[in-house]
Amino acid sequence: MATTNDIKNGTVLKLEGQLWNIVEFQHVKPGKGGAFVRTKMRNVRSGKLVDKTFNAGLKIETATVDRGDYQYLYQDGADYVFMDTTDYDQITVPSAIVGDAANFMLESQMATIALHEGEPLYVELPPSVVLEITYTEPGLQGDRSSAGTKPATLETGYEIQVPLFVEQNTKVKVDTRTGDYLGRVS
Repeated sequence: MATTNDIKNGTVLKLEGQLWNIVEFQHVKPGKGGAFVRTKMRNVRSGKLVDKTFNAGLKIETATVDRGDYQYLYQDGADYVFMDTTDYDQITVPSAIVGDAANFMLESQMATIALHEGEPLYVELPPSVVLEITYTEPGLQGDRSSAGTKPATLETGYEIQVPLFVEQNTKVKVDTRTGDYLGRVS
């Protein structure tokens, strides 16, 4: 058991039988009344974001979450298979837990997987990855009807918006959190 004073970003709480990941927190000490902790929490299973306020010093139950580095091996139907690089154990993660990370994963890429009692909770990729564009229309100089961007398909099959000058077979850096184009990679 911990108290609300121990809350930090990334802490996983067990509330009403569900796991909640702390996204933001703020300790507040008003001039009048008792101190409290204002938090923004994400449900680990559903991804729902809620605001919750706790009184300062309140006892809360934290969940033990182990984060480890895993190598993505292959997709098996709707599931994804990862391997722990330290002991070569393989873990199967359902596509619902992998979520949008699947848009940016290539075989043999490293990812961080959070586990609670051996069950995968979520998959985290690095903030940006380098992927190759497999298809995009040629951009015409002077064509500014689309604000200077055009759709491009990455080697994972995901489509992003890129500037007009980016061509097919170009390696680009992509933000894994938003799917935004960050620049060309030589």
